[in-house]
Amino acid sequence: MQIPPAVLAVGRNYAEHAKELGNEVPTHPLIFMKNPAAVVGDGADIVIPPICRADAFGGPAQVDYEGELAVIIGHDCRDCSEAKALSFVAGYAASNDVSARWWQKNGSGGQFCRGKSFDTFCPVGPMRPAREVADPQALRLITRLNGEVMQRDSTSGMLFSVARLIADLSQGMTLLAGTILLTGTPSGVGAGRTPPRFLRDGDVIEVEIEGVGKVRNHVRDA
Repeated sequence: MQIPPAVLAVGRNYAEHAKELGNEVPTHPLIFMKNPAAVVGDGADIVIPPICRADAFGGPAQVDYEGELAVIIGHDCRDCSEAKALSFVAGYAASNDVSARWWQKNGSGGQFCRGKSFDTFCPVGPMRPAREVADPQALRLITRLNGEVMQRDSTSGMLFSVARLIADLSQGMTLLAGTILLTGTPSGVGAGRTPPRFLRDGDVIEVEIEGVGKVRNHVRDA
């Protein structure tokens, strides 16, 4: 899969997801970046590297799934209005913001990037052209782990819409054509369950978004 110029992501963009992890619901978009080299396609393996295993640096193995709607920017975008923001979208895709929770929260000084950026930690499915998606805020999202539904929600539950996110991010900062924007995950992630259910060798994780498509990946230890 072609490596994008940038991967921007939004944290806690669904209120119930923020609450399930004990976080406050944000009043402004919480933005972080993933390494573009983490991007892989549908059918590729999610590979858990040795650094994310329980015996590495004293941190437990906490590799989690996060089903999300991905937005692909079609042409360079800067200082656009919310009203015109969707005109910059080339298409949408199902995606998985795979996250090593220990590295996200404890291993990198409070910065998300490291825990989100290991190789293969950004599966993105085939792009559905924007013209074929009538409303990005009216899409059903389902995440299945080994066939069991773990997340089920609608993009209508986003705190900050796709248009709002593009408009906000483009203020004073160019979003280059090909940039992938991950718009946040709903509740149901592994870290929010009792007991927690993190990804492990042999799992199959699938994110499906109604009218957009799927991304399905096997999980394996390196």
